[in-house]
Amino acid sequence: MRLQYLFPLTISVASLFAADVTTIEEIVAKVNGDIVTRTELARSRAQLEAELRQQKLTGAQLEQAVKEREGQMLRDRIDQLLLVQKAKDLNINVEAEVSKQLAEIQKKLNIADTEKFQQAVRDNLGTPFEDYKNEMRNSLLTDRVIRQEIQVNVPRADVQNYYNEHKAEFVRDERIFLGEIFLSTEGKSAAAVAQIEKKAKDLTARAKKGEKFPELARDNSDSQTAQSGGDLGGFKKGEMNPAIEKMLWDKERNYVTDPIRQPNGFLILKVMEKHQAGQASLEEVENEIQNRLFSTRFQPKIREYLTKLREEAFLEIKPGYLDAGAATGKDTKWNDPAQLKPETVTKQEVANRARMKRLLFAIPIPGTTTRPNAEAMTSSSKVVKK
Repeated sequence: MRLQYLFPLTISVASLFAADVTTIEEIVAKVNGDIVTRTELARSRAQLEAELRQQKLTGAQLEQAVKEREGQMLRDRIDQLLLVQKAKDLNINVEAEVSKQLAEIQKKLNIADTEKFQQAVRDNLGTPFEDYKNEMRNSLLTDRVIRQEIQVNVPRADVQNYYNEHKAEFVRDERIFLGEIFLSTEGKSAAAVAQIEKKAKDLTARAKKGEKFPELARDNSDSQTAQSGGDLGGFKKGEMNPAIEKMLWDKERNYVTDPIRQPNGFLILKVMEKHQAGQASLEEVENEIQNRLFSTRFQPKIREYLTKLREEAFLEIKPGYLDAGAATGKDTKWNDPAQLKPETVTKQEVANRARMKRLLFAIPIPGTTTRPNAEAMTSSSKVVKK
């Protein structure tokens, strides 16, 4: 708290606390032992606006889209706090995973010095490194709780029924889906390029032997697609580089290229999926249908679980803020501590109470000739009048 004026020492305590002050932070929700602040929601709002602007929304459309999602900002923050708290109750520990992910990111950025890596995080994200690390930890904790606590099964009979009812959705153009691993040689010496080429050949051999391509890409690729396992998506004929298309178009699923020399590195490609033109068979689309059904059943299960956590939680939300995931009938009324009457208000009241006690002990107890003391309390016959 910052006082705006310097007060003389003789000023009263009450007047001192009534001085003009600057509010550092505002709490908008209490979730068991944790809080949600206005700054956190403002950060979420800024991130949302940036995402919507990338989708070309501006003006009234942007404002409307943000307004529609405002309740979800507080909901999402409360969801995360409840899941992180549950992770602690379940003794879930993800520190090893946090360290591994940070090490992988540091390696991708090619920054050997830990302090320089932390500074790079601060400079690029505009957030303290510990906050960044804590958000990563919380994300891993919530994922672990969801995987452990929420189970959804999709029987094959349901997949078959879905396919029969939605066959028209699986009539397709011929399309090829690719994954990539890219090793950069930009700015490297001839000796370094030779080492990178050797690494590319080793990765190709491992991929051809059946190692999981997304994991190889995640751990080794210098491309921006590394975090998504090297996924390049699908291509129709004519949408790829002609030389690459000629090399891959007639290849079947799981085909892996040898390292392809590029001006700035070595490229390894894998045919992840191959769709033929016409009606896709059930076997071709089974995984896709599984994912569709899983998603539609999983999301309600998550919301049901989070509603239960809300019902069991101590939860208060400040007026003017909306939790889009509120549990029906749950009392989340805000109790402002500032409105609670303190037990002691002023120094004068304390002094008056002390004076009252002295006076009470100075007045003889009826039926006695003196003040009560230890001896009188143990031998009352000495002070009783006859």
